[in-house]
Parts: sequence; structure tokens; C-alpha cells
Amino acid sequence: MPTNILRKHSRSLATSPVAKSRTATPPREIFIHAGKVVIRARLRATPTADRIWATLPIYSTAETWGHAIQFETHAETGRESDAKSLAAPGDIAYWVESDRVIIPFGRTPISTASEIRLPCRCNVWAQALDDVTALATVRPGQRIAILEAAS
Repeated sequence: MPTNILRKHSRSLATSPVAKSRTATPPREIFIHAGKVVIRARLRATPTADRIWATLPIYSTAETWGHAIQFETHAETGRESDAKSLAAPGDIAYWVESDRVIIPFGRTPISTASEIRLPCRCNVWAQALDDVTALATVRPGQRIAILEAAS
């Protein structure tokens, strides 16, 4: 979806009665199963998080990129205005150009110094509740699943 359409859609969502009632609901949480690792995460209030939530469950195959795992999704969305090139520990991002989720847990091949640099500006749509460095044990080709956490 083109970015300008996404921005227009997100502005209309922010003022809708549905968006206002969403603030009263409990936070949305997911489980990310990657190989033998399970990470809990809380979704942010963003259009990308809404799209990912709507497409759950997501099943894919892990790929590694430095100290990050990434995988294809069937979710599609545009770049948000606050997309970031640098990630903080625990950020779970969506790589718009490749329709991929990327979860960095350390330096990537394009990082300098001690930063965590993403491949481009990505939408941060969730925050890990567990230590993402456990993802270092995930190998390319292992199964990935994103599932809704039971309430």
C-alpha cells in the first residue's frame, strides 16, 4: 500500500470511534516461535501492528543477517512516518520493501560502532518482552511462527 494512502488511512483511524475504544482494550501480545526459542512481544498502536495482528497466525522460514533474524510475511503495509533506520534492543520491525519482519538482537552487517542498523527505514510495530539475544541460536531454514498470545 503506498505510504500516502497508509498515512491518510491511519489519520482517519485515529479519530474513529473504533480507535478510541481500542485504548480501553488490554494490550495485544504475541508469541514468536523461532526454532526452539519463544519470545513474547507486545504490539504497539501502529497501522503496521494492526495489519500484522489481522493476518495472524504467520508462518515462515528464518533467514539470518548478522545479529538479526528476518522472515517473509503475507502482511503488506506502507512505510510509516516514524520508520527508523536504527533499532533499540527488543524492537521488532517490518521491512516494507521486502514484506519481512526483522528482529535485530545485535549488530547487523551495516552497523557501525555499537549501533543496531536496519537495512533501511523500517516500521517498528512491536516490543519484545523477553531477551531477544536468545535468537542467536536460530539457524537459516528453521520454522518461524507468530501467534496471538492467549488472554
